[in-house]
Amino acid sequence: MIIRKTVGQEQNHLRLDEAIAVLCSGVSKSEARRVIDRGGCTVNIALVRVASRYVKTGDVIEIGVMETGRFEELRLPPEALLYEDKELIAVNKPAGINSQRTPYQLKGTLEYWVSEYFKSQGSNEPARVVHRLDRGTSGAMLFPKNKPAAAWLSKQFQDGLVEKRYLALVNGTPDKENWVVDAPIGKVGSARYGIVEEGKQAITDFKLVATDRKFSLIEAKPLTGRTHQIRVHLASVGFPISGDPTYGGSAADRMMLHCSSMTFQNSKKEKITVIAPLDDWGLKDIPQIMTL
Repeated sequence: MIIRKTVGQEQNHLRLDEAIAVLCSGVSKSEARRVIDRGGCTVNIALVRVASRYVKTGDVIEIGVMETGRFEELRLPPEALLYEDKELIAVNKPAGINSQRTPYQLKGTLEYWVSEYFKSQGSNEPARVVHRLDRGTSGAMLFPKNKPAAAWLSKQFQDGLVEKRYLALVNGTPDKENWVVDAPIGKVGSARYGIVEEGKQAITDFKLVATDRKFSLIEAKPLTGRTHQIRVHLASVGFPISGDPTYGGSAADRMMLHCSSMTFQNSKKEKITVIAPLDDWGLKDIPQIMTL
């Protein structure tokens, strides 16, 4: 969680850690120092690692603090490990966890889980994040086991050679069974993207998989890899993803977006398809869609 505060006259010339403790309810001076030490604090957008520096009236402080329960270890069932060979592993990421560490969170991320898994297998290699899923999105993620595999896998993603298949739940029913959205995407807010003329090219193939008129299950195949691409493109045609309020989606227990499969070639040119089983999304009122 990011907290933003502006230094008032009462906090002028306080130490940074003292000012944070005064301004941020529930954050002690010692916790403020820990946040600063691990690179989770900025003053006027600039990263600051010195707790004893003084602040002045008008300074804008941003800190990342751990939300309740986010210090906990991520525990995954054995079946979450979808695939493994000498070069990489594939993991079924749950919804609601971060793909990679942040300045204010290490444990509880998939990156940390993978690094611990590598250690349990006798490897000292770090978990290298070569692609990401949004925190609310579930599904398949690939992690290389070494530096050469990371370079090779990164290039596969950059060259568009990894075929990704997503499933998304939306309200209503599209009037087409198949369609393509070809619209450039750019940043339009601090954590929001949209279709903008000067944005980067973004193309997504969509297919209607099933519908009960109230909800529709959509297959999405992104042909480019822009941030929030599927979410933005579905919202642009009037079908925002359920559980995605950022782009106008209806209320749900989670964001209803899941990376169900990834197909690619390994370094030996062998074709590999990793399939991530879909959970029930908590949608017990629409079993005809859940079973697909």
